Amino acid sequence: MYKRVLLKLSGEALSNGIDNPFCDEHLNPIAEEIAQAIKCNVQIGIVVGGGNIYRGKMGELLGMNRYEGDYMGMLATIMNSLAIKNALHKNHVSSVVLSSFEIKGIVEQFSKEKAVEAFNNNKVVIFGGGTGHPYFSTDTCSALRAIETDCDIILAAKNGVDGVYSSDPRKDALAKKFDNISYQEIIEKNLQVMDLTAISLCKENHIPLHVFNMNKKGNILKACKGDILGTIVQ
Repeated sequence: MYKRVLLKLSGEALSNGIDNPFCDEHLNPIAEEIAQAIKCNVQIGIVVGGGNIYRGKMGELLGMNRYEGDYMGMLATIMNSLAIKNALHKNHVSSVVLSSFEIKGIVEQFSKEKAVEAFNNNKVVIFGGGTGHPYFSTDTCSALRAIETDCDIILAAKNGVDGVYSSDPRKDALAKKFDNISYQEIIEKNLQVMDLTAISLCKENHIPLHVFNMNKKGNILKACKGDILGTIVQ
């Protein structure tokens, strides 16, 4: 059983993938399992991407530079953070959104002290706004926040992929799944688990990563409780 975990969600995990960036069919099951984990005395932080609302390719099509596009992506993560907060509230779970930048009246600015206080008051801490700087992904934000707030592990919840493979299992029938793998091997094999900056941060700060399939009911709860499934990277 972990004491404190960082759950990394993709923005697409909140969407129906068709015409609605937010889907209660996806949001509510995530909130339900988090509620169950909280009852097991696991402290949970969340970082969510913004890909269901905005992706970099959209900005490229508009002729937008990367700098401005990344800030749009950060704002998308704030919207997703508030959607998760609302879903948790409906499941009677207290939570707080701490952003890398303050939006007065909506979200507070992140500090380690605020996050730890919220954890100790049994609140889920949702880290919005990415790192607050362009050119960095929410993968890197996940690694930073997990390190800063002394999380035991990062739980990387994937859509339909149940671990780390030698190649994309959706395209390669011969792809090999790893039950355990080191960060060094991830780098050497150029496996697309998280971006290289995030992987390097995790490696240097000795924080493990658990990659699992979130689409199977009960897996988020199992991952929070430390039950073995997916791939452990350390």
